[in-house]
Amino acid sequence: MINRIAVIVMFFILLSNHTIAGGQSNLRDTISDINANVLFMRHALAPGFGDPINFSINNCNSQRNLDKRGKAQAKAIGTAIIQSGFRFNQILSSEWCRCKETAELMDLGKWETFSGLNSFFQGYADKAKTLRQLNSRFEEFKEGVTLLITHQVTISAITGASVGSGEFVAYNTISKEAKVFRLD
Repeated sequence: MINRIAVIVMFFILLSNHTIAGGQSNLRDTISDINANVLFMRHALAPGFGDPINFSINNCNSQRNLDKRGKAQAKAIGTAIIQSGFRFNQILSSEWCRCKETAELMDLGKWETFSGLNSFFQGYADKAKTLRQLNSRFEEFKEGVTLLITHQVTISAITGASVGSGEFVAYNTISKEAKVFRLD
């Protein structure tokens, strides 16, 4: 009985920190709801699981990449953001090719890579080092909203939220509140 109560209490605690916005939610409203200063985005659709055994960060042919649907998804999301009139203070991408291609195809302006967004799923990046870099970078995100294009494992490690390809998590680095939403 006590275990059952503990599970129920834990469920409501988690639910209070992570809410999910419907597909029609406005970008500005979702960010405003929790006063988010970071917008995590999982890269657009790149079918498969993990990366090939011969993975090299400097060789896109050795990585899992966006397919036609993923490329169309990235363009559609970029168009939705542009149409919303929202502008980011900064756009950062993981060094993985599927994240960089997502950033490029979204066509939101200047972006740069940041190793603190790399995937540690298969050990190609060190989890502790990656998360330390990312958490340290949060100190810089004082005003406005920064877009971070990254991977499921990185988003989940910081926010506790699980997202699909092309999904977002609005995140407040102070309160740790998170809100999952889609634009496409």
